[in-house]
Amino acid sequence: MSGHSKWATIKHQKGVADARRGQLFTKLARAITVAAKDGEDSDSNFKLRLAMDKAREANMPKENIKRAIEKGSGSGGGGELTEVIYEGYGQEKVAVMVEVVTDNKNRTVSELKKIFEMSGGNLGEPGSVAFQFKRKGRIEVEGGGEAEMLKLIDLGVEEVEPVEGGLEVAVEAEKLTESKGRIEAAGFKVKLAELIYAPLSLLPVEDKVKERVKGFLAKLVDHDDVQNVYTNADL
Repeated sequence: MSGHSKWATIKHQKGVADARRGQLFTKLARAITVAAKDGEDSDSNFKLRLAMDKAREANMPKENIKRAIEKGSGSGGGGELTEVIYEGYGQEKVAVMVEVVTDNKNRTVSELKKIFEMSGGNLGEPGSVAFQFKRKGRIEVEGGGEAEMLKLIDLGVEEVEPVEGGLEVAVEAEKLTESKGRIEAAGFKVKLAELIYAPLSLLPVEDKVKERVKGFLAKLVDHDDVQNVYTNADL
């Protein structure tokens, strides 16, 4: 039990890479704007609700959230933002999936390609690494005792792992909303619920190159258009 997230290694590094609060808020606002294209009612738009929850977790001002929703719903005059997933391999053939929100795909792909190549990897075609990942729901809850873990298992979740500050739960992607509600009804406080790409297996990385791989992933995370980075590297 290392205390490190099994499914969101890069998410925790992201907090360091996004030390500039303004950059973090910009990324969160973009995610909200894209989600709001499917409707501005968070009760019926689960994707928007997840994006808003992340923003609140980061203490993003309510006015910023409201403005981002207005842009996405068409009342705020926002530009065209598009969601894209890029795939590729980094050093040591680690598989990487990069979730992006961009207003210029040509610019973004050019810049990401440069990061991959400068790190000894390559940006691949769609499907080149996706088969090594599975879409899952990830829920963070407060608590961490054995009794709480057993209680979560009894609720029918796929996996439970202790992480710093609580427990991390994996559920089927299509059951994220249902599972979150069931966990909350059982008395748990949910800190975060999100959809992720979880690696089907982890690829061992030699100690001597771990820092280089982490540096490469940090560069991806720090790109302004990047929302999330997933890898099968065991770091």
